[in-house]
Amino acid sequence: MLYFFFDYLHKTFSVPGAGLFKYLTFRSALAAITALLISLYIGPKIIKKLQQHQIGEAKKADGPKSHWSKAGTPTMGGIIVLLSIFTPVLLFGNIKSIYIILITVGTLILGGVGFLDDYLKVIKKFPNGLIARYKLLGQFLVGLIIGTAIYFSADFHGANTLTTVPFFKSFNLDLSYLYIPAVIFIIMATSNAVNLTDGLDGLAIGLTTITMLALAIICYVSGNAIYAKYLDIIFLPGSGELVVFIAAMIGAGLGFMWFNSYPAQVFMGDTGSLALGGAFGILAILVKKELLIPILGGVFFMETISVIIQRVYFKYTKKRFGEGKRVFKMAPIHHHFELLGWPEPKIVTRFYIIGIILAIISLASFKIR
Repeated sequence: MLYFFFDYLHKTFSVPGAGLFKYLTFRSALAAITALLISLYIGPKIIKKLQQHQIGEAKKADGPKSHWSKAGTPTMGGIIVLLSIFTPVLLFGNIKSIYIILITVGTLILGGVGFLDDYLKVIKKFPNGLIARYKLLGQFLVGLIIGTAIYFSADFHGANTLTTVPFFKSFNLDLSYLYIPAVIFIIMATSNAVNLTDGLDGLAIGLTTITMLALAIICYVSGNAIYAKYLDIIFLPGSGELVVFIAAMIGAGLGFMWFNSYPAQVFMGDTGSLALGGAFGILAILVKKELLIPILGGVFFMETISVIIQRVYFKYTKKRFGEGKRVFKMAPIHHHFELLGWPEPKIVTRFYIIGIILAIISLASFKIR
């Protein structure tokens, strides 16, 4: 809203300083700082409210015994993150941009699905929260909305169904009629991947912030004709506006990490993890970097694969030998390292290091092309 207000002042009255709001970097910086301050301000208040209403994490019998002491820690802290993101986006973003509309709508819906899951699980005491098929349905609908909008929108003319192939110069893959199903799959996958990763204090929010830093650069160069031409990537006019949203995510993420770092004062719950995971997937889709997701989100990918391997191998061995065996001590894989005796902060720090390395490789892939 302030974007349009100051643009009006600049064009109509030539108010000194109002012209700064036309600069993407300036608005992004404001979005990041505002999101950080909001999260630091509302964080303690929301945590206190959650404690007063006894909205805490339930004891997980299927988790590591070391986590039993975390039972009762306030959850649904994703509310802090989402409020801290959307307020600066509304203030400093171009809310008429199709990029801002799609990422905002998608993230909000997934946040709503996660909130409903947390509500049923923590407040209504439903053991499994929202039934899995309904959760998947919500993710499916978001994917359908995003995929359909991009497929038919004139704003993506010439690149509607294209995706960049990493490390290969002048090679963009056209998914054609498979585009919408691919978008649906990606959003469902990334949303659930971050949800699986959210098992250690500060792990999911820290890794999300790292991937957002890389995505901010990717979105900026994708929306800049000169940089896009130099790097030989798909030029998407207006996609740079996503940097404002990402900057808000980074600020909100840093603010939430203040309370979520070990030992956590609050957990984000599905309210945050489903929304942030979906946002990661949607952002990659909007700038046509879908195939970069397994690299940029490599830790999320690793967590998901560990669960799949564990379940498949257990079912296979049980069917063949009558007794199920496991590849890992526990999945997702961060629990495997816990049971090996690694302290929780060490696992989180090492996963951060891996995430940073993968982010650097993702950015380097543009030059390697």
